[in-house]
Amino acid sequence: MKTRLYLFFLVMLSFSLMSTTCENDDDAIMDNSQVIAEITDIAETNTWRITSYIDSGQDETTDFTNYTFTFEAGGTVTASNGTNQVTGTWSVTDSSNSNDDSSSDDDIDFNISFNVTTSSVFFDLNDDWDIVTYSSTTISLQDISGGNGGTDTLVFQRNN
Repeated sequence: MKTRLYLFFLVMLSFSLMSTTCENDDDAIMDNSQVIAEITDIAETNTWRITSYIDSGQDETTDFTNYTFTFEAGGTVTASNGTNQVTGTWSVTDSSNSNDDSSSDDDIDFNISFNVTTSSVFFDLNDDWDIVTYSSTTISLQDISGGNGGTDTLVFQRNN
């Protein structure tokens, strides 16, 4: 009887130790809502200009010279150079459930979609950009192309 009781306690102790040393394999779900709200507020403040646009190693910043970008609260983006105006939609979203090429499962995307033909330079901006860094004056974005594996970078600077 003592042997059974001893064996029972030994088994119970083993299970207790195993349960405390097991790792939780479930990915932690990150709540990015505060960061999304902060980036959205920053983008909606003032107007912006593109200070750098590198498309798979090719500097195409000059395609957007003299354009100012306005990110409106309703999700509309407008690019204007005083003569020409291009509109589209924008948003900031949590892409943890997307299939983008980001190395992080909890990244936040800056989504841009202009209503233009594929021949327009603005068509190249249409993407779900990963946010690399942001501040009250700069939003730096990156996209790794699924087709050719090239990296595109886009930097918006706030107008004063």
